[in-house]
Amino acid sequence: MQDTIFTIIENKIIAKDVYKMLLRGDTSAIKNAGEFVNIQLDGFYLRRPISVCDVEGDVLTLIYKVVGKGTEAMSKMTEGTDLQVMTGLGNGYDLSLSGDSPLLVGGGVGVPPMYLLAKRLLAQGKRVFVVLGFNTADEVFYEEEFKALGCDVTVTTVDGSHGVKGFVTDALPEAYTYFYTCGPMPMFRALNKAVKTSGQFSFEERMGCGFGACMGCSCKTLFGNKRICKDGPVLKKEEIIWAD
Repeated sequence: MQDTIFTIIENKIIAKDVYKMLLRGDTSAIKNAGEFVNIQLDGFYLRRPISVCDVEGDVLTLIYKVVGKGTEAMSKMTEGTDLQVMTGLGNGYDLSLSGDSPLLVGGGVGVPPMYLLAKRLLAQGKRVFVVLGFNTADEVFYEEEFKALGCDVTVTTVDGSHGVKGFVTDALPEAYTYFYTCGPMPMFRALNKAVKTSGQFSFEERMGCGFGACMGCSCKTLFGNKRICKDGPVLKKEEIIWAD
């Protein structure tokens, strides 16, 4: 974990309320797909946790959705702006369990961490299935980017305006060896019942500190409460206790 200055080199809208930000700085603390960063914003007490979409050399790619005043402020930031960014947060995905044909499922702003994960798995020679879920066509992003990597990509929209009509559970492939996912809790509950293999869930939670001190983002597991920011955000399917 380290706290350093990054400089914005691009910040643009790529879908409805969704922005892509490129930052240049010291990315050496980022090791695994599924990690996140915590960004300090002037005028806001709590930092904003954003999942890592990609990292290439000293360039960090973040994709975020405007959902409140903090992310709205981020969307208005211009090239050349410096940000205090804490990197190397979260445990990330365990790739050693993937098997030959892993399935990656991303819902909404849970899509970004799937991108770096797909790159890492493809580099290991795996066949990667990707299912991306959105509400409507104007929310869809990164479909072409996943295809350009060489993934088998399916997109779902709830209203049927793009791709398969329905939810991600309506578009799961017939055969896969393991699954990885990130997205909202309703999607997680549905996936937990629909998947045929073991897998890993990356939780989206509101975080106070981002490094395990405040205990504000805990999840019930077979091994007691785990802090999403410190012990997660990735947890294995078999350890999660789903509340009724």
